[in-house]
Amino acid sequence: MAKPKIVIGKSDHSRLTQLANGLLERKPEVADLLLNELERARVAEDKNVPAHVIRMGSRVTYKTAEGQERTVTLVFPGDADIEKGWISILTPIGTALLGLAVDQSIDFTTNDGRQHRLNVVAVDQVSEPAA
Repeated sequence: MAKPKIVIGKSDHSRLTQLANGLLERKPEVADLLLNELERARVAEDKNVPAHVIRMGSRVTYKTAEGQERTVTLVFPGDADIEKGWISILTPIGTALLGLAVDQSIDFTTNDGRQHRLNVVAVDQVSEPAA
């Protein structure tokens, strides 16, 4: 299945590009995955990113192909806390969620090599993107 179109705000795009480039030496596979998503994204002015699109700091409810529903918040690596449902952008699911909108689906591969599909059910903007 072709990957869905995604939109990323300029400030997220800039910060995430820096983050990924900083990881190229130590974690090339993680960096490449994020850079590929950033490259295929349509970059918009922050104020023009629709509210139903996942950005850094968004609380996202998604459903798996198996029908499980989960709510997580997409965060930078230093803020990740699985107990609170705060998932790092550097995880396969975090990278997959970036830029998706409500009702979009994406296939992704977890660190253990398993294929998954998720569908975005709801997006809440809990924090303003960094300026």
